Amino acid sequence: MKKRSSEKKRHVVSWINKAEWDQVLEYLYSKDPGLQRYALNRISAWKARYVNSTPVAVDCTADLVRCQVLDRSGQVGGDDLVLLYGAALVRFVNQITERQQGRTARPLRRLAGNLNIPEWVVDLRHDVTHRKMPTLKWCRKGCKVVLDWLQQEYWSRQLGGGANEGWDCQSDLDEEEMDLKRQEDELLAKQKEMEAYKTARELLISFENEQFKTCEGLQEELRRSAWPAPLADMSWILAEIKQFSAESSGLLVDVLLEDGFLVPTMEQLQTLGCDSPDDDSLTEPRLPQTFLRFWLPLLKMLNSPSFVHLLLEKLFVELKLLTTEQNNHRVSYISAWISEVFLCNSNKFEFHFETKVQKKNRMKDRIFVNRIQLRWQQLLSACLDAPCTSTPHLLQLILDDMEHPLPLDTRQRLLQLCSIYTQSAPPDLAPPPQYKQPIYTLESLHEKLQHSRRHSHTRRSRADMERSESSQEHKSSDVHEKAELLRGSPWQVCVDKVLWKNFPLGKIPGQSEDPSCLMVENYSTMTVFDQPVELESSSSTTHSAAGVSAPMRTSEGLLWSHSDVNKLKTGLKLF
Repeated sequence: MKKRSSEKKRHVVSWINKAEWDQVLEYLYSKDPGLQRYALNRISAWKARYVNSTPVAVDCTADLVRCQVLDRSGQVGGDDLVLLYGAALVRFVNQITERQQGRTARPLRRLAGNLNIPEWVVDLRHDVTHRKMPTLKWCRKGCKVVLDWLQQEYWSRQLGGGANEGWDCQSDLDEEEMDLKRQEDELLAKQKEMEAYKTARELLISFENEQFKTCEGLQEELRRSAWPAPLADMSWILAEIKQFSAESSGLLVDVLLEDGFLVPTMEQLQTLGCDSPDDDSLTEPRLPQTFLRFWLPLLKMLNSPSFVHLLLEKLFVELKLLTTEQNNHRVSYISAWISEVFLCNSNKFEFHFETKVQKKNRMKDRIFVNRIQLRWQQLLSACLDAPCTSTPHLLQLILDDMEHPLPLDTRQRLLQLCSIYTQSAPPDLAPPPQYKQPIYTLESLHEKLQHSRRHSHTRRSRADMERSESSQEHKSSDVHEKAELLRGSPWQVCVDKVLWKNFPLGKIPGQSEDPSCLMVENYSTMTVFDQPVELESSSSTTHSAAGVSAPMRTSEGLLWSHSDVNKLKTGLKLF
């Protein structure tokens, strides 16, 4: 078997070391049943460690050696031995050739021949599976040949390196072959796609050449009437295009959307006598009538609901890709084709009162006549995903023609948002002069919020500063007024920062426990009549301090004396 030229891979094995491997190999191929049983027990331990990853060659060797041990023991009859040998041989052929099978089934004889397995062994497996059971003699001979093959192709190859090397190399080779086959399939698919793309371009170019030959010298007639009927060559080209569309319509639409086909070049427009679109036409894009009639034979031939859906889908995808490019020419014609398809499917009320002649003239320049059930929700999402100058117009067409229209207020809001985002005037809504509505994104809203927060914080800090300054000015003016009033008296205003909550009511910092400190040296007297008296509704009673008999005041006015003050002092209780 071939070996891989790349570096050897490391493997996790279930045997302890190479000595155990060599011992099991020697005991398996010995003639002593006891040694073979010991080797089979070691392989059972390996399988328990491997779980489901036991090498195929090890598993097949153990099955065949187990048949030899039972055969030599004499405890199993001949028919049972044939079944055991047959099952082991069938498992060997199936498992060994399984890795060679690809996506398509191949004969086992050919696969076995690639691995140097004798063909009669495969026939023996076929007899065991489908025909009459072979004799015990042929089963023993097949077992011996297969064991020799395993020893030569697997066990002997492990002596020069890590175990499992040869079969892993074969597995790697199989994987390489599968990769090569996959690459060949991909290359073949690309070649077929390139050939199909080339065929589509050639067919469309042939159609254009025939149309340009027809329109030579007929520009004035084409403006007044429909396009002439296709000639025989044109009919053959249209039939070829229709057959190609049945096989790969997606590729045909992709080619149609390239420059030079549904999106004309400037030279093509000059040949057809059409004016190039300007920026003003983006708001309500329409195709030049001559250019529309140029492609009508092809589009009418391809007309089907599936093709119309595919065309609209591809047109919106192309329009979305153009949002990052400044290509008004492509945007104009892509939007115009979308608008043309929607107008063909339109079922407006204004068409109900037209005459037969008007209807005939209107129908002759339409891609299709019968109304198609379009996927409106999908089209609405695709239109909103491709914002451009034409989006409000296309959105208006979708909203007007939907099978289940949205509520009126929802449609108006959606159109308004679309016009704001695309910086264009919404349909049926006249904007004021120089109307420019800014586009709000998530980032701009975050910036606006941060700016407003900074502005409000600045205003708040200024207000706090002004408030603190005014309060300080008010406090200072109040202090000055009180100081002026107390000038010349033993009392004064305290301007120190004192935590008054630490002092009980009626006590000031630095005050002693003796109440006489509250006495002043200079004081004035006041009569009772000069003092303000509050009138009471009931008979008032005089209360004196505890332990002090206060004398009754007479109308003449009783003054406090030093003895009365001393009595008060002795009767006061300080808490």
